[in-house]
Amino acid sequence: MAVKIRLKRMGAKKSPTYRIVVADGRSPRDGRFIQEIGTYNPQSEPSDFKVDVEAARKWLASGAQPTDTVRALLKKAGAIE
Repeated sequence: MAVKIRLKRMGAKKSPTYRIVVADGRSPRDGRFIQEIGTYNPQSEPSDFKVDVEAARKWLASGAQPTDTVRALLKKAGAIE
């Protein structure tokens, strides 16, 4: 099972907010997920995000692959060097 750390889109039309989730790579973008580890709101100024760093490190250590956007957010949070 290929596990990914990716964004799940939430919010209204043209006003997205995202949840950072750990999901099976075969699941749809907004479908089933294993665990929610954070939130991301690009609409606020400056953009607001919260990440459970310990959970992110645990999943990265067990082989989960983050998407490019999530990788950048995890670097800002300090979960990735």
